[in-house]
Amino acid sequence: MLQITIPGCEYYDEETSSFITTKDQTLQIEHSLVSLSKWESKWEKPFLASELHTVEESIDYIRCMTITQNVASLNYRAISQEILDEVNEYISKPMSATWFSKSKGGRGSREIVTAELIYYWMIALNIPFECQKWHLNRLMTLIEVCNIKNGPQKKMSKRDTMSRNRTLNAIRRQQMQTKG
Repeated sequence: MLQITIPGCEYYDEETSSFITTKDQTLQIEHSLVSLSKWESKWEKPFLASELHTVEESIDYIRCMTITQNVASLNYRAISQEILDEVNEYISKPMSATWFSKSKGGRGSREIVTAELIYYWMIALNIPFECQKWHLNRLMTLIEVCNIKNGPQKKMSKRDTMSRNRTLNAIRRQQMQTKG
């Protein structure tokens, strides 16, 4: 969860011919599957696609991520580029200690990832729906871990097996203080 503060501003309302002043507003936001689903249902396009989002789409995603109750829509108008950068940095964080090695020569999937596809993965992997409120990158890491653990184990080459056995034997000889 990220906490951001939107500064108060003064706006001119043309309908009433008066100025409206907003106070500083502190928001708690969460980049989750729930917020992704809200945004995609409004904009009807995948959020995680490689194309860049407009400022309007980015501010609306912050609106979808907002956990804080009763936030006036006028407050979102004061979101600066600095706040957008902070939110984008938060969105890109892995939020997990787990990492994956990149396999050589493998091409990534060209499948377009949408909220519904992620929900499908959760159902297929028996991931509880409480996880839809996790940071999205953490949920995606869990999905990847489940896929790896449920998938076929890669066989080691003879060379790798012999190397591993040599290392294990050397460690055992050292522990037992023997020569073989």
